[in-house]
Amino acid sequence: MMSESLLPLPQAAENLLPHRPPMMLIDRLLTYQPDRSGSAEVTLGSDCVLVDGTLNRVALVEMMAQTYAALKGYEDLSQGKPVLEGFLVGIRKARFAADAQVGDTLIVKVATIGAIDGFYMIRSSVRRDDTILAEGTLKLWVPGESSAARGEG
Repeated sequence: MMSESLLPLPQAAENLLPHRPPMMLIDRLLTYQPDRSGSAEVTLGSDCVLVDGTLNRVALVEMMAQTYAALKGYEDLSQGKPVLEGFLVGIRKARFAADAQVGDTLIVKVATIGAIDGFYMIRSSVRRDDTILAEGTLKLWVPGESSAARGEG
């Protein structure tokens, strides 16, 4: 159980991620739960390097990974720790259903479904209003963090 004082939400992604433009794809963390689930918001600008008419679908997967990273960064900062780097190491069961365009506001939701020794499985989706653009299960690795250190497993 976390005993720290949580930061106010929403929280700008630049405070929570090691990423910087042009590769920082999410704008802000909207919600956080201690089980590392939550949501982020993206307003797709014309300056996004992954837009050529429509958003390249690989960017949707990166938004999912960055949303998890923002949750982790939020948790770290709330505990007075530095924000750690993490890596997307696998994608399972990804489904792409629709495209995003400049001007769209997207909501990315993530939920941790498993953790062991610094590896995390997350279920995630990206929506525009009621339309699912993408959903899938990702595997992420946070070097230097073990599930035992978090009291899991």
